[in-house]
Amino acid sequence: MKLTGERPVEGQTPDSLLALHAAGYREVADRLGAGRFLDVGCGLGDGTEGFVAASRQVVAVDYDAPTAVAAAVRLAANGVAVGCMDGAGLGFRGASFDWACSSHLIEHFGRPEFHVGEVARVLRPDGTAFFITPNAPADFENPFHISLFRPTDLASALGEHFAEVEVLGLDGTPEVKADFERRRRAGRRLLALDVFDLRHRLPHRLYVGLHSIGRRVAYGIMRDRWSGGSTGIDAADFSITSSIDDDTLVLFAIARHPRRPT
Repeated sequence: MKLTGERPVEGQTPDSLLALHAAGYREVADRLGAGRFLDVGCGLGDGTEGFVAASRQVVAVDYDAPTAVAAAVRLAANGVAVGCMDGAGLGFRGASFDWACSSHLIEHFGRPEFHVGEVARVLRPDGTAFFITPNAPADFENPFHISLFRPTDLASALGEHFAEVEVLGLDGTPEVKADFERRRRAGRRLLALDVFDLRHRLPHRLYVGLHSIGRRVAYGIMRDRWSGGSTGIDAADFSITSSIDDDTLVLFAIARHPRRPT
């Protein structure tokens, strides 16, 4: 699997980012019942493992073939079926799942409505989907994040395809916030070197490639300070909140009862 710096990888990604993703999966798992569950954008499958239960059939997909293969190997013992497909073109018949999760995925689509529509399409009429995505004001410049949402934006986008939408926040402790801010400061120092704003004049694909290289280098240099458990930050340092402001790290949306095209 190609390391881009965007996909969470144990031992490479900063502790606080790994913990943020784990906390999101935990909050989804806590709200699940029995039935058929789809994890869209499963990555390496580490978060998917938390959805496995005797009363639940779990299916996971990722658009990147090597990543999907790695997830399939990891999840084989848990009986999880893994496929390679795009989140905006899911290869499942309609109304075939009771639950679905899209974690840190919707922001990667230039036309996120296609992704939301596909998740709604594969859910049964009483199904529920969870969408986890950065809170736009709290997100640091990231060319992988094409579509960012404020709470009202996310509620509106999901409301086009679901009859009932609730948008909550997923936020961290003051120590977590300080850790994120330290990385933002480091990032701002690097971006300040681009005095002529050349990165925004490059073809987007080239900007993404350079960003990936820069993040891999930064993560490698700071690994002993940011990763491998050195910070002591884990999923327990994140919790759901109904009070969302510009500093809230992540939006956690629950979308129920998919609308059917008329």
